[in-house]
Amino acid sequence: MKVLMLNSSTHEHGCTDRALREIAATLDEAGIESEIFFIGGDALRDCVACGGCKKLGRCAFDGDGVNLFVEKARGADGFVFGSPVYYAHPSGRLLSFLDRAFYSGASAFSHKVGAAVCSARRGGTTASFDAINKYFTIAQMPVASSTYWNMVHGSSAADVERDEEGLQTMRNLARNMAWLLRAIEAGKAAGIEPPEAERAFRTNFIR
Repeated sequence: MKVLMLNSSTHEHGCTDRALREIAATLDEAGIESEIFFIGGDALRDCVACGGCKKLGRCAFDGDGVNLFVEKARGADGFVFGSPVYYAHPSGRLLSFLDRAFYSGASAFSHKVGAAVCSARRGGTTASFDAINKYFTIAQMPVASSTYWNMVHGSSAADVERDEEGLQTMRNLARNMAWLLRAIEAGKAAGIEPPEAERAFRTNFIR
């Protein structure tokens, strides 16, 4: 089993990375492989609702990691999306990245375990956490929880190192994710498959 994690900070080894590495170490102890995918600091396109992904089977925009991430996602069993907090909201880079990944590759995420992780100097984490969780709940993904909301605090990785409860929360999240992954694997071995979703109706508020 493998968990694919996404670091949407422009600082590769900052606060968000420190939280993800705590999760990775705990998953490793549980015998579960993990990989941290770093978005990087280069220009990143937003989704422009062009519909190209429906024709191509991938995002029409190449070169910024979205299509590579979706391909990796197809072979993953769980996900952790990590973001710094900007103005009580996730990184705009993360939202642009996930909009395109989920529109172009929704099947790569469906019925797989997801979790959000946020890092902040002080506030805005719960609003950011809520925004990221929306991706899971629209994609039929079970959400892994912990013993507190999945957040760490500090202005640097060294600060996060001193956030004992935050790192504890990351470890408990990893253990709960490992448990969910094994429960799903056992269910599949027993012949329990994910349900088929109804797709017949797609309406708006005027018809």
